[in-house]
Amino acid sequence: QVRLAESGGGVVQVGGSLRLSCAASGLEFSAASMYWYRQYPGSQREFVAFITRYGIANYANSVKGRFTISRDDAKNTAYLQMDNLKPEDTAVYWCAAADTTQNYWGQGTQVTVSS
Repeated sequence: QVRLAESGGGVVQVGGSLRLSCAASGLEFSAASMYWYRQYPGSQREFVAFITRYGIANYANSVKGRFTISRDDAKNTAYLQMDNLKPEDTAVYWCAAADTTQNYWGQGTQVTVSS
């Protein structure tokens, strides 16, 4: 059974930083692409960043230059380093994994940026 467990969310002031972690189990992690999405209340999830099994990363325009996605295949963990946080980054952040068969989702972690 695949499980993705996010951690690292919390409350931070404008301009601050947080690092989210996504620990995977039951998955051939090194072969999976890893994603981060976020969701505002009453809205659909929106793409934030992804990183392929080869370490190629891509970002939503709204977070380019502020967020960095990375992965540690030895630890089966993906990360999202979030710097220079803004109030509009306040959302529930979701980790997702995609292998050759299907997509998997974590349970989400709340990030709140206070002004």
